[in-house]
Amino acid sequence: MANRSEIIVDSIKEIRNIQEYMFLAKEEKADRTFQRLKKRYIELKVLLNTLGVRNLREIV
Repeated sequence: MANRSEIIVDSIKEIRNIQEYMFLAKEEKADRTFQRLKKRYIELKVLLNTLGVRNLREIV
């Protein structure tokens, strides 16, 4: 099982990827895709917040 710091690092990497895909989905007007990505993005933000990461703007 991954430790806390590994989970944080992996989640931040995934958020960066999701942000890129969200940008492309919005640009291509892929609304359903964008909404699914947004849902995962929020899930990751909640996870990181629970782990003590409070300000993603400084990280991402």
